[in-house]
Amino acid sequence: MDVPADLVADVVRTSVRVVVVDAGGLVLLFRTIDPSDPSLGTWWELPGGGMEPGESVPLTAARELAEETGFVLAPDAFGPPLWTRSATYLRRGRRVLQHELVVRVDLADDRPAPAADARTPEELEDYTGHGWWAVDEVAGSDERFFPGRLPELLPAFLAGRPVVEPFEWWN
Repeated sequence: MDVPADLVADVVRTSVRVVVVDAGGLVLLFRTIDPSDPSLGTWWELPGGGMEPGESVPLTAARELAEETGFVLAPDAFGPPLWTRSATYLRRGRRVLQHELVVRVDLADDRPAPAADARTPEELEDYTGHGWWAVDEVAGSDERFFPGRLPELLPAFLAGRPVVEPFEWWN
């Protein structure tokens, strides 16, 4: 994951993304916008967010999932971070360099409705909806995703294979 030497970022952080799989094998994605720049359009992204100081990957995954969806799960419910990546993107006028660890969690229910009660003010503006997607729907979609290579890499990740993604300059 070679980060370009000339990349100047306003924010550098480590983040945990969660592939949430329901009982029927569908994956949760949030429809997202950047309200500060409508020209960026919309995209679908995995839940997750930045690690707090002293947090482990499972603790971050559990905290972020509870905040963004209301799904409260124990940290040991999450799989290991089999997908690693670094990406840069522009969000709310700031260039972010993000090192991501992607984990999986399986839910017992079909398509549970996420709750927004614990979302941050920014998340309430950014997330305009959600969807439960079949893997083949993601692979065959013309929609935009974050990670950008989600349609290509999701099947290998869900099969339990490690994924080390090349650096992504997302926008």
